[in-house]
Amino acid sequence: MYKIGENIHIISPRVKEALAARDGAFFVDLARKQQAAGADVLDLNIGPQKKAGVEVVDWLVDVMQEAVPGMTLSFDTTNLAAIEAGLKKVGANAIINSTSAEEERLANVPPLAAKYGSKLIALCMEKSGIPVSADARVGIAMEKLIPRAQEVGVPMENLLVDPLILTVSGCQEYVPHAIETVRMVKMVMDPAPMTVVGLSNVSNQVPAEMRPLINRVYMVMLMGAGLDGAILDPLDKELMDLIRTVETRDASTPLGALYLKLFDAFAAGSELQHEDVDHSDPSQAEVWKTVQVLLNKVIYTDSYLRL
Repeated sequence: MYKIGENIHIISPRVKEALAARDGAFFVDLARKQQAAGADVLDLNIGPQKKAGVEVVDWLVDVMQEAVPGMTLSFDTTNLAAIEAGLKKVGANAIINSTSAEEERLANVPPLAAKYGSKLIALCMEKSGIPVSADARVGIAMEKLIPRAQEVGVPMENLLVDPLILTVSGCQEYVPHAIETVRMVKMVMDPAPMTVVGLSNVSNQVPAEMRPLINRVYMVMLMGAGLDGAILDPLDKELMDLIRTVETRDASTPLGALYLKLFDAFAAGSELQHEDVDHSDPSQAEVWKTVQVLLNKVIYTDSYLRL
C-alpha cells in the first residue's frame, strides 16, 4: 500500500500558523514523525496560496529536503506556478495533487506531470461535480483522464486515479460506489493505472471518537477491491498496524483474522457474512456494524454502534 501522509494540511490551525510564521522546526518534526510511522510520501497541502504560493512551496521544499532527504513529496494546491516551483527542485520524485476532468485543469496539469516525469493524481470529477455511480466515475477516467494523460506522455504507472470518497455522514449512498470504482478501474485497463483515495474523507463530519474505526474498516474494504494507495494519517498507529496485518496476512488475533475475511470477501467481489463474525466479541461486532453502514445497508447515525 502506497501511503501518502496527510498531516501537513492547511486546514489544521497549527499547520496554518506554522506556515505563516515560517516555523521550519515544526515542519521538520512533523515530516520526520510521518516518515518514521511508515509514510512513503508527504502531501503538502498549502491551499490555493494565490499570491505567495511560489515562495511558500520553495521554502517548504527546502525544509522537507532537510528533514526527510529523498522522500517523495506531493504538491497539493490549485496554484500551478507553485507546483512547478516544487517540481523544479525535486523533479520526478513528486506527485501532482491533482487534476480533474474540468477543461482548464485537464489542459494544463497533465503536461506539467509529463514535463517533469512526476506522478499525477486524477480525480473522477467534472465541472458539474462528482457523479453518483461507479459507472459514471469510471467513464470519466476512461474517456477523459486516462486518454489525456496518454496524449501528453504521462506513463500509466505514473497515473493515480482517485474515485473520490464522500462522507458517510450525509452522503452515505455514495460510499459503496467509490469501492466499486476502484474495482472497475483495475479491471478495465491492462495495464491499469494506480488507484488512490483520500481515506479520511469517508469520516468527515463524524464524531471524532468514531472516525478511526470507520477509516480502518473502509480501508480494508478498499484494499480488497484493489486499492493501490491512500492519503491517510500515518500517525494513526492502529490504522497503520491494520494495513500491515492485511499485507502480511497476520491472522494471529481474532480481530486480525476477521479483517482478513473482510479483505478476502471484497477481493472475491463478495461481502463479509454474518456467520464470519463472533458477535459476542464487541470489537468484531463493531466491525460488522460499520461494514453494514459503509455498504449503505444500515442508515448511518452518530449512535449506530450503540443500536
